[in-house]
Amino acid sequence: MSDKRQRMRELTEQLNQAAQVYYQGQDEIMSNFTYDRLYDELIALEKETGVVLSGSPTQKVGYEVVSELPKERHPSPMLSLDKTKDVDALAAWLGSKEGLLSWKMDGLTVVLTYEAGTLRKAVTRGNGQVGEVITNNARVFDNIPLTIPYKGRLVLRGEAVIPYSAFERINQSLPEEEQYKNPRNLCSGSVRQLNNEITAKRNVHFFAFALVSAEGVDFKNSQEQKYIFLKEQGFSVVEYQRVQADTVKEAVEGFAAKIETHDFPSDGLVLLFDDIAYGESLGNTAKYPRNAIAFKWADEVAETTLREVEWSASRTGLINPVAIFDPVELEGTTVTRASVHNVSIVKQFALGIGDTIQVYKANMIIPQIAENLTRSGTLEIAKVCPVCQKPTSIHREHGVEVLFCENKKCLAKRVKSVSHFVSRDAMNIDGMSEATIEKLMARGLLHTMGDLFRLAEHREEIIAMEGFGEKSFEKLKRAIEEARDTTSARFLYSLGVPNIGPANAKLICKAFQQDFNRVRHAKQEELTAIEGVGPVIAKEFAAFFAEEENNIMIDDLLTIVRFSEEEQQDGTESMEGIRFVITGSVNHFANRSELKEKIESHGGKVTGSVTAKTTYLINNDSGSHSSKNQKAKELGIPIITEEEFMEKFQIR
Repeated sequence: MSDKRQRMRELTEQLNQAAQVYYQGQDEIMSNFTYDRLYDELIALEKETGVVLSGSPTQKVGYEVVSELPKERHPSPMLSLDKTKDVDALAAWLGSKEGLLSWKMDGLTVVLTYEAGTLRKAVTRGNGQVGEVITNNARVFDNIPLTIPYKGRLVLRGEAVIPYSAFERINQSLPEEEQYKNPRNLCSGSVRQLNNEITAKRNVHFFAFALVSAEGVDFKNSQEQKYIFLKEQGFSVVEYQRVQADTVKEAVEGFAAKIETHDFPSDGLVLLFDDIAYGESLGNTAKYPRNAIAFKWADEVAETTLREVEWSASRTGLINPVAIFDPVELEGTTVTRASVHNVSIVKQFALGIGDTIQVYKANMIIPQIAENLTRSGTLEIAKVCPVCQKPTSIHREHGVEVLFCENKKCLAKRVKSVSHFVSRDAMNIDGMSEATIEKLMARGLLHTMGDLFRLAEHREEIIAMEGFGEKSFEKLKRAIEEARDTTSARFLYSLGVPNIGPANAKLICKAFQQDFNRVRHAKQEELTAIEGVGPVIAKEFAAFFAEEENNIMIDDLLTIVRFSEEEQQDGTESMEGIRFVITGSVNHFANRSELKEKIESHGGKVTGSVTAKTTYLINNDSGSHSSKNQKAKELGIPIITEEEFMEKFQIR
């Protein structure tokens, strides 16, 4: 008995820690599969021993409230649902009754209260007893009605969720250290914060799944009538299907078939008795209502062999482990890779190369490791960064161990620098996106700028990369080869010297007769003698070329690139010595920054204010009474439209 109670204490501690990280943080220390397995083990031990320890997660619902949002106690506890993974058990639970089978949305449960047809209050589930008041945030959900036709007091529950498509877009816009592991955590972070301007940008949707009360409305003892009523009020209601015991299996299969293309995250299904009175007559347990049950997908698990752990470096220095294993078929697709997230999970699974592992798709979508059957524990945590080969260290954040590269000059932390180097006005390597750069770095193929020109040596490995193939590789190879031939000005601009744009680069290289060795060794006084190069630019320029690391990079590149004469502008009239100011909206360029880049690439200069030195003000609304237009008119400076600018300077 003492051994079992000790095991219960271990399970309680592990599960509570995992839940705290999952609900409050952006990382995780345990897969859903493992959490469910340990949770089921704890329930079985509690039933066997008749003991429930203080703090047991089987007695808790939801997250603990830790934010600074106002708190409110629910009128009655909000319970979670009992669950099953067996379709036959689901049908048996329904018995002779009819039910409503719907998605179990994977987001944040929210309670809405309307009075006199207006949204008055929104409160999260919280820990089931106390939630957080998020009314201002709920008002900016994408699809929530702020006013409804029904004028009585109405209380309903639903799930706030962020679609996968929005999750990917939003995550990419966030700094790496602020990115979220899954849509559920992003939704929680978007809804449970103090600035609803952030919430408004996060595409939060609300799907109603329960009408708690609506004074004076007869629902004819049918939960489906409640759903119909909610739809009439303008709410999006969770997708559902009416079922009987003999149609449950077919309905479950129908939902399963939609998962691959379903944009909203779900972690199973919910079956609810349609008969309201019957469901209420069943009452509740301490944790579960008896009128509904959750169905969790019985994960398809495949056994395979772990062949490699790839340590993937990011621009923040975070290094994530990715498991590479023998191909297996899961949910109709071939899977060979799964993120392991962090060092904590590597240790939890006691991973080692050659281990026999079980893998599955979380929610039938995201490949993850379910279990390690051999648990050799022999995998060495990467001691050096896969990109810069400098030492790594383990940090502990929110109770999770993560691996970091401490080298501030690691190329992986300079994705933007590499992206600038290959950009159109620099070395112009077409097809080298930031995503491709990160993939190459993650595989250890890109350590220096010069390695970009040596990628052909890794043909087979690149072709095997996700999103690549022979055609993509050959196209990239051609672009790299063409980029070897460049001009001294393009090369100078590509290096990312502070304050050196395309126009300045041309001025400087022209001043030194396109001799790059003279350019790189230029003294500050020589630079300031060039019109348009001030003392600040000259100082930073000289400092850049004084750094040993920069010179090592340049020496390497100079053995690769070939300088040609300064390229002609294809008939485009030179803008050298001409000063522009741009104001208002643009039509032919993506934005004013793109127009500015075009001007600078042809030798012109763009300033922010109209002065006597301004040559042209570009404004598509020449009749505007803006301060810049008025100033230009006072000084007799021509105001031209984009079309006039493009025609005058032969821009195509």
